[in-house]
Amino acid sequence: MVRDGYIYAIFFLVVAVCCNVLTHSLWLSVIPLLLAVFFLWFFRDPQRTIPTGKGLIVSPGDGLVTETASITTPEGALRRISIFLSVFDVHVNRAPIGGTVSRVHYQKGQYLNAMNPASAERNEQSAITLRGLGADLGLEITFKQIAGLLARRIVCRCVEGQTVERGERVGLIKFGSRVDILLPANAELRVKVGDRVKGGASVLAAMPRPADQDLSVGTPRIPPGGRA
Repeated sequence: MVRDGYIYAIFFLVVAVCCNVLTHSLWLSVIPLLLAVFFLWFFRDPQRTIPTGKGLIVSPGDGLVTETASITTPEGALRRISIFLSVFDVHVNRAPIGGTVSRVHYQKGQYLNAMNPASAERNEQSAITLRGLGADLGLEITFKQIAGLLARRIVCRCVEGQTVERGERVGLIKFGSRVDILLPANAELRVKVGDRVKGGASVLAAMPRPADQDLSVGTPRIPPGGRA
């Protein structure tokens, strides 16, 4: 459970008690009580099994994949995966790879519907760039926490120079929102538009292994006529 859930729940429980004491109306007390239960549910933070393996890129959030596109940036060609988080999804964000936070950039902006492609550039957002370490060495990934029509607060717990593990909790977007992740152009996608993903648990993409590696078993290939 995210701490915010307790804060909202306690507030509405107090309101429910006050309504009951002042009005003696059960119905007026039920409304804030239901809101308290909703916020406890909304700010849930379930445990996740994090995939292991070299070059795997996991989802930074729960939700629906709405876009997988090749884009051109000042840094070169990249792949972008967009994930829409409705009010029914878990809103805790997780690191897509293990590595060092090399850059955190906050941008003020609008609150367009997160399903609108323009929200990727125009909405309020935090962009976090990670440089891979360990199993993700040499990989650089940027993911964005993007505010939506209802989401009015982005919580980013990353600071430059910080080291995070793959799947580690790194922030939160309150209510409906969107997360984008920018991948190298040669990343092999494991999802498509319409798929539902879970933060920290679903593999969005994998980096190709060297040509001398057998992808099926992860052991060196033996060329015809060669020796083991």
